[in-house]
Amino acid sequence: MSLDDASQKPHDRLARVLADDMERVNALIRARMASEHAPRIPEVTAHLVEAGGKRLRPMLTLAAARMCGYSGENHVKLAATVEFIHTATLLHDDVVDESAQRRGRPTANLLWDNKSSVLVGDYLFARSFQLMVETDSLRVMDILANASATIAEGEVLQLTAAQNLATDENVYLQVIRGKTAALFAAACEVGGVTAGVDEEKIAALRAYGDALGISFQIVDDLLDYDGDSSTTGKNVGDDFRERKLTMPVIKAVAKADAEERAFWERVIEKGRQEEGDLEHALSLLARHETLEETRQEALRWAEEAKQALTLFPESELREMLLDLADYVVARVR
Repeated sequence: MSLDDASQKPHDRLARVLADDMERVNALIRARMASEHAPRIPEVTAHLVEAGGKRLRPMLTLAAARMCGYSGENHVKLAATVEFIHTATLLHDDVVDESAQRRGRPTANLLWDNKSSVLVGDYLFARSFQLMVETDSLRVMDILANASATIAEGEVLQLTAAQNLATDENVYLQVIRGKTAALFAAACEVGGVTAGVDEEKIAALRAYGDALGISFQIVDDLLDYDGDSSTTGKNVGDDFRERKLTMPVIKAVAKADAEERAFWERVIEKGRQEEGDLEHALSLLARHETLEETRQEALRWAEEAKQALTLFPESELREMLLDLADYVVARVR
């Protein structure tokens, strides 16, 4: 999901406040994605890194550190680390999903090939670990290494759960907590760790990132059925065509009668999709009001994210992080 639109949005305000730090993060990213011996690495990486992404995850690291009063340099390295991990997972995901478009542009695996995407993703993972080592913090390394493992675990779980109608909301939550929320949580947590704040605040930052990431992914999955492709950068119904069981469909399956369940079995489990099936799926989601129920779930997690920040004194950065949680779900109000 992209956080789009104008300068009054909390993401853009956050970018302005953190502009100096982000300039250093971007310079570090450009320097570390270089390769003396394999020019394809910077070619593939630049295609994705320079594609206009909002750098939300590294900004969470910078904002968390700054909100906690940090004035050193390690937050820049950690923000770059988080972005490298994220970019590596995108390269791998596009291969797994056989995606042709990301952020409105052709994917790297389409422009080059699957082998290049996988191997460059591996290179970025390696670069991320080099960067986190430079912070001289075993705890930071532990947090980000665990997050990387959790992301991979979530993606593998999705492979087995995505096309199985027995998948319920608990399994779905486990998937998105792994593939999306884990990095949000780690990005916020390492900001607090490097700032040296107390354990209660570190836990609060992690809780904020976890809940924000869950809300973020629920909204992303909702927009696949109820979004505008010109702003989301992907076609409406992509998840349906890829036979992914996301929250709107899981809720519809739970309410389905025998005829409706047979439809879901055919299009999701068996993959026999025909012309008009997407429209019928949308009608079932509307009949059972699962899009609205999914929106309410996203709102609930956004409120949980905001609640986690009550430990912190009022500040400009705190207000922006609170507004960010509201904005993530405001796009589907």
